[in-house]
Amino acid sequence: MKVITVPATLDRGTVDTFLDEVARTPEERALVDARHVRWVDPNGMLALLVAGHVLGERTGVMPRLQLPERADVAGYLSRMGLWEEARRLYAFEDHVPRRHSGPSDVLLEVTPVAANDDVHAVIDRVQSRAGAILSSKLGYPATAVVPFSVILSEVCQNIIEHAGGPGWVAAQSYNWARRLGRNVVVISVMDTGRGFRGSLTDEHAARYGDRWNDVTALEAAFLHGLTRFPDSGRGQGIQQIRRQVRRWNGAITIRSGTARIGQVPEWDDTPPVVDGLEPFPGAQIDIVLPAAGEEAQG
Repeated sequence: MKVITVPATLDRGTVDTFLDEVARTPEERALVDARHVRWVDPNGMLALLVAGHVLGERTGVMPRLQLPERADVAGYLSRMGLWEEARRLYAFEDHVPRRHSGPSDVLLEVTPVAANDDVHAVIDRVQSRAGAILSSKLGYPATAVVPFSVILSEVCQNIIEHAGGPGWVAAQSYNWARRLGRNVVVISVMDTGRGFRGSLTDEHAARYGDRWNDVTALEAAFLHGLTRFPDSGRGQGIQQIRRQVRRWNGAITIRSGTARIGQVPEWDDTPPVVDGLEPFPGAQIDIVLPAAGEEAQG
């Protein structure tokens, strides 16, 4: 049995390392060891889910999962709804904490997205919470709820239209006191479907010839607005998201296949393009929206 050790901090800075190890795992049953995890953000939560799906599909046997030993970490992930989704993908080594009912500070729990009705449910669920969090935590105007909902809708729609595989979304607010000196909202959307190159190949691969790969596919969609549709007016969701994230001085990165591309502001040291990652199915999207500073908040 292959043991995959989860980093102690599983967040936007370490998910590539974790997913690379999953991608390298041979076709044998795996044990995902999360016992020593101390911190997980929405990217880390969804990374555990896409990893479980890929490992199970590869072998036909559910991988095993060891839960974090720290009760506060396991409890937080329970409130985020992670274990409910993970039950469908993993055989658990330990007792799984029950999800507590009652008030919660979670912006958007881990939520599966497979159909348009799921997207509508996500928006309905988050709108009542988003207003308070965007205003009190980020200092955004009340009108920000609408463009925030558009961002969520478009990234979820990407799963339905392009993935062809299971996907999830999660969002939460945090205080990045040491890293940024501000509160942030972190949004993660991940799937294990066709990925950007698979979605765009039929319409655009010929024009790129031998240069067609995961990097050029991401650049085509992310930088140039190309879509799988032959007419230019459709499928512009990524461009809408980029523009709004830029207005809020936020960051967005997308991993697909062996590459990751991003729009990163001055406060983020993430490389704008990374190539040579291990091939991993689907697309993994990370968005960080910081609290309002001196920049305009439109």
